[in-house]
Amino acid sequence: MLATATAWLEKHAVAINALNVFPVPDGDTGTNMLLTMQAALEEIGNTPQGSLGSVAQAAAYGALMGARGNSGVILSQLLRGIANSLDKKRSFGPFEFARAMTEASTMAYKGIIRPVEGTMLTVSKDAAKAAMAAAQEEEDLLTVLEKTVEAAKESVARTPTLLDVLREAGVVDAGGQGLFIILDGVLHCLKGESIEMKEPTEMVPAELPEEAEMEWGYCTEFILQGKGLNLAEVREKIASFGDSALAVGDERVIKVHVHTFDPGQVLSYASSLGVLSNIKIDNMQEQHREFLVLGEEAAKAAAEEMEGIATVAVAWGDGLTRVFESLGVKSVVPGGQTMNPSTQELLEAVETLPAKEVIILPNNENIFLAAEQAQKLSSKKVVVVPTTTIPQGIGALLAFDKEADLKTNAKNIEKAIAAVQTVEVTTAVRPAKINGIKIKKGQIIALLNGHLAASGEEIEEVVRETLDKLGADQYEIIALYHGEDTSLQAAESLGDEIRRWYPEQEVECIDGGQPYYHYIISVE
Repeated sequence: MLATATAWLEKHAVAINALNVFPVPDGDTGTNMLLTMQAALEEIGNTPQGSLGSVAQAAAYGALMGARGNSGVILSQLLRGIANSLDKKRSFGPFEFARAMTEASTMAYKGIIRPVEGTMLTVSKDAAKAAMAAAQEEEDLLTVLEKTVEAAKESVARTPTLLDVLREAGVVDAGGQGLFIILDGVLHCLKGESIEMKEPTEMVPAELPEEAEMEWGYCTEFILQGKGLNLAEVREKIASFGDSALAVGDERVIKVHVHTFDPGQVLSYASSLGVLSNIKIDNMQEQHREFLVLGEEAAKAAAEEMEGIATVAVAWGDGLTRVFESLGVKSVVPGGQTMNPSTQELLEAVETLPAKEVIILPNNENIFLAAEQAQKLSSKKVVVVPTTTIPQGIGALLAFDKEADLKTNAKNIEKAIAAVQTVEVTTAVRPAKINGIKIKKGQIIALLNGHLAASGEEIEEVVRETLDKLGADQYEIIALYHGEDTSLQAAESLGDEIRRWYPEQEVECIDGGQPYYHYIISVE
């Protein structure tokens, strides 16, 4: 059942990723839930005993260690509740299934400090209620499961009525959608239906503008090496093959990224110009990356005696990694909005460091729960500082005092990050209306401390409007971290504009190398 549910989720992960409240190009709920389920299956494969209870316990443990993002952590708690309910049982029927669903929902709610209705928590609760009601009517297991799945679907459709931000954005909750798909996959298995040739189920509908419909294909990435490459021509040609097209580099090496329905066409074109390497083609849920990145400082520290407080930070991009390492971070775990590190990766980073006390800087709200799970599982004294953005993480490190104890550092850091303002600039991947701001697909948008602040056709106008809303003239330093698709020349040009707008402020341009976001701007 779990294997079929995971395979069914894989067919839908891209569409679930698209259910972002903000129309930013880095939705990750489907990916996080899929990777969490895959971790559960891997652990089951390593379990010697095949009893019902042992399989359920293995699934729960594997999901916990592999949990990514808030949705992945909540999913792991659902599996933990099921495992607790089915522990030591040899089989299950309608009542056992209903009780397991109820225990799963209860466990998930307990795991969240401030549970929010209109999310996958609500869907789990509604599904559990339907399962129990059906079981009490002495229905068979198949009927109970059918009613459970139908209730989950109806609950997903209601999520925009419970959560204002979903209603305004015109989308259902992505985590709830993922949970419905998982239960639907279990139902397919119980019916004996093969999903290999089965077309994906349509997403539970929300009232979206007609132009909001999106097309999805394969995420295609590679490096093109040749002689005398014309970057402008390559960029224009790649853009004609699909969406989210990027081509950066020079006359010798060009890195390409594009979402297309025909990867072969893209590769055929590129191979006619030179040699291809680092080719990756997936449907946006099979993302491969290195397990952990340790900086030089961490490698040296591993040979030293265990002492002091070490820091772990989450960041994505060569430039941002260098920035964190230069500020003393002992271990940089690769990840961010679009690829949340798992509980196990964060735990591994903590346990590997030669320090008894560790501070984790998640630098993203969607990494909090996984970081907290790593904190609970670690044998060390760990503090998770609630940094929600890269600039807050950098501000935290600037406030770090090697001579102070862990408690004092945590207190000073939290005070420091409260003074940091963050602007994130990207391109909208679908039309939307949020906070009264109408957005068209392809427009530049800016988020101010996680809230949509401005949209427009040009980066300069959007940045100016957002900085004005922030009151940037009341601050001292404005730092621009430019992304992998933004040239140093463009960043410096924007920096000059900002200096003209705010002549009293100090403005810096720094290579961040982050994906998807043209700029991450720190104001403090």
